[in-house]
Amino acid sequence: MRSMWKGSVSFGLVTIPINLYTATENKNVSLRQVHVADGGRIQYKRFCTIDGEEVPYADIAKGYETDDGEMVVITDDDLKDLPLSSSNVIDVLEFVPLEAIDPLHFDRHYYLEPQKAAVKPYVLLRDALHKSGHVAIAKVALRQRETLALLRVHADVMVMTTMLWPDEVRTPDFGFLRDELPQVRPQELSMAGSLIDSLSEPVFDPGKYTDHYREALEAVIDAKIAGKKTTRPAGRSPKTDVVDLMAALEASVSEAKKARKPAKRTPAKKSAGTSSTSSTSGRGRRSPKSA
Repeated sequence: MRSMWKGSVSFGLVTIPINLYTATENKNVSLRQVHVADGGRIQYKRFCTIDGEEVPYADIAKGYETDDGEMVVITDDDLKDLPLSSSNVIDVLEFVPLEAIDPLHFDRHYYLEPQKAAVKPYVLLRDALHKSGHVAIAKVALRQRETLALLRVHADVMVMTTMLWPDEVRTPDFGFLRDELPQVRPQELSMAGSLIDSLSEPVFDPGKYTDHYREALEAVIDAKIAGKKTTRPAGRSPKTDVVDLMAALEASVSEAKKARKPAKRTPAKKSAGTSSTSSTSGRGRRSPKSA
C-alpha cells in the first residue's frame, strides 16, 4: 500500500505523526468503452462550449454555476486562501460509543500507520480506545475538504472513517409514511421473528459470501481470451409477487431451517464379521475448500 496523506493525530496535548492509507479497494472488473467493430478505445476530448476549442489541463479551473446560469470561476489561488484549521491534522474532539453513530453517516475508511518516532503514543491511544469501548470523533481536511471522522481500532490498527455532515444525509420523504399503515397481525410478527432467529448468527463472517457476478464476468473474459465460447451461468428464477404473507413467512422459516440443519448420514450396513469402524477406516477426510 502507498501512503496517500501524511499528518498527525492531535489527542489533547499529544501529537502522533501518522501516514494515511486507503483501507478498502474496489474489486469491480474494469471495462472500457470501445468501438464494437474493431475494439478501438473511445476517447473524449475536453473542449470549451463557448469557442469550441480543446482545452489543456493547465487552462482548466473549477466553476460554480449560479441559479440564473452565471458561472463563477474558482482558481487554485482562491482555494489556497480558504481557512482549513484541521489541515494535515486529525483533531480529536470527543469520544462516544460506536452504537451512538448511525452507519448512514459513514463515508470512506483509512488505515493509520504511526511514523517511526510515534509508535509509543500511537499504541497508547490505540489501547486506550480499545479499553474504553468508545470511538474518537475528529475533524480532518482531505483534498481541500474538511470533514468529520471517527477513529476506532481494527485488527490492532487505528482506522479513520470519514463521515458525512448532517445536512448531507437526506431525510426520507415517502408517501406511505404519511398514510395510514396496514395493521400487522401478531402471528405475522411472530413468524417474521422466527425467520430472523432461523437466519441469525452470533458473529458476522464476511468470508462466507462471494461476489458471484464478478467471478462469472472474469470467467467470460478468460474464456474469450482463450478463444472459447461462453456460456450463461445459471441464475435464480425471478420471484413472483407474494400473495399470502403468512404462507410466504412459514415457507421461508422452513427453508431456512433446512439450510442450517446438517444432513443426516445413513449408517452403513454391517456385513457379517465386519465392524462399523473397519468399514470407515479407509475414508480420507475432505480438505476444506480454499477461500
